[in-house]
Amino acid sequence: MFKNKILDIRIYGDKVLRQVARPVKEITPEIEQFIQNLIATMYEKDGVGLAAPQVGKPLRIFVVDPFWVQENGKKTPLVFINPEFVEFVGNESNEEGCLSIPDVFENVNRAKKVKIKGTNEKGEKVKYIAEGLFSRSLQHEYDHLEGILFIDKIASIKKMFNKKKLREIQESTDKNGINIGK
Repeated sequence: MFKNKILDIRIYGDKVLRQVARPVKEITPEIEQFIQNLIATMYEKDGVGLAAPQVGKPLRIFVVDPFWVQENGKKTPLVFINPEFVEFVGNESNEEGCLSIPDVFENVNRAKKVKIKGTNEKGEKVKYIAEGLFSRSLQHEYDHLEGILFIDKIASIKKMFNKKKLREIQESTDKNGINIGK
C-alpha cells in the first residue's frame, strides 16, 4: 500500500478546469491510488468534495463527504466514478465556494434533491438520493466533470463584483495554462 499523497489543487484560469472529463474505462491499481490521494487531498484542504479535474486529471471521478464537518470529523468519503444524474427535484439557492476558486463565495441555484448513480472505488454500482449539502456537493463536483465552475452559475451582477478577484487569481496561470496558485 502506498502512502497517500496530497495533490496540488488547480486554480481558476487552469485550462484543465474547463475540459470535459473522460470516462474511466477500468479501475486499475493506479486509479485506486489516485482515488485515495483525492480523498486525502479533500480532507487536507478542508473540502466537502473534490473532482479529478481539480487536481489536473480530466477523468470522470469525484469524491464527496459533506458530513464530516457536521459530525465531529467522522470521515465517510463517497467515491463516484462515471456518475450520472437520474433525477432533479425542486430548486434552492445557497452559498458555495470552491477549492479551485479561493476566497470567492456566492449563492448558486441548484436542485434541492437529486438521484445519482455511478460506480464506487470497488467497481460496485451505487445509487444515492441526496438533499441539502449532500445534493449541492454532488451537483458542484459533477459540474467540474463537465468543465463548469460555480461562478458560471451566478448572476451577472455578482460576476461583476468578483471580476477583480477572479482576474487576480487567473493571472497566476502559467504559459501552459496551468495554475496551482502562488
